[in-house]
Amino acid sequence: MSRRDWRDTLRDATDLALLGILTVLAAVPVLTAAAAVGTASAALHDRYGTGGWPTARQILARFGRGVLPGLPVSLLGFAAAGLLALDVAALATGRVPGGAAALAVTAVVGAALAGYAAAVVVEVGATGGAGWRMAARRAARACLDHPTRWAALAGTTGVAAVLAVLVTPVAVPILAGYALAAVHAVARRPVPRAELT
Repeated sequence: MSRRDWRDTLRDATDLALLGILTVLAAVPVLTAAAAVGTASAALHDRYGTGGWPTARQILARFGRGVLPGLPVSLLGFAAAGLLALDVAALATGRVPGGAAALAVTAVVGAALAGYAAAVVVEVGATGGAGWRMAARRAARACLDHPTRWAALAGTTGVAAVLAVLVTPVAVPILAGYALAAVHAVARRPVPRAELT
């Protein structure tokens, strides 16, 4: 086994940045967002599983197969994110009663949903970028069986969201590739022994 050096690290960083840029470009039509994320997740699954990236032909075929099944997922995802953002904005500005306690509960629920969504994205990557319904069921079971991993996925998506607000808008597509890689890395970590018993 050959030793990795700085060029391998640089190549990996460049690959993840390119993955993020291509994912965001493919998601620009909004209705293709789920297909773009599913395809990127499948590419990362291949990368971590086999050590190599899929070919351009495989990526395009996965994206094409994922557009129609991903339409409802895209709509549901954007609707949920929009409703959550409206809820947080209404609570933060005081237009809705509840104050800081309701805002904190909403933030915890939002983080839990983000962690679950990250688990779904990882699961859909394992199925080749399609099969959202099966991935949602498997992710729900995994989150309930391993709550610390669920919490770690929620934290990872939270950090990515904060970084997306802090970085210059041009860097957000690059961040998308790193965020996808981060949730895959968290999901691949071994389950703590305490959760196995």
